[in-house]
Amino acid sequence: MEEVDLPFKEGEIDIIVSEWMGYFLLYESMLDCVLWARDKYLNKKTGKMLPDRAQMYVAAIEDSEYMADKQQFWRSVYGVNMSCMTNGIFSDPMVDVVPSANIMSDSCCILDLDLVNMKPGEVEFSNCYSLKM
Repeated sequence: MEEVDLPFKEGEIDIIVSEWMGYFLLYESMLDCVLWARDKYLNKKTGKMLPDRAQMYVAAIEDSEYMADKQQFWRSVYGVNMSCMTNGIFSDPMVDVVPSANIMSDSCCILDLDLVNMKPGEVEFSNCYSLKM
């Protein structure tokens, strides 16, 4: 976005529609690009953004069956024992569907972004939270 010259003057755009969300909402770092476009092109008084808000929630899950399946896969990859690959397979972010029966706590909002008004530096955050099991 930052490298393209659009045929619009600053503040002439009425609406920005974007799909920037990565793993765990911010993982792919695309929000800065959207905020740059907002600050350069969006009409400050009447402009709209879709989405205009993003929230991140956490909850505890238990899914030993899922974990066992992932570990079992590496025990025989086309007949080759590659179980050494199981070290750290759950340390990277994953996107998957979690059955509601596997959620074992309440949820807690750890980040609430007002995409229309926030400053680019506000994507870096830390937060304390507690979950009730």
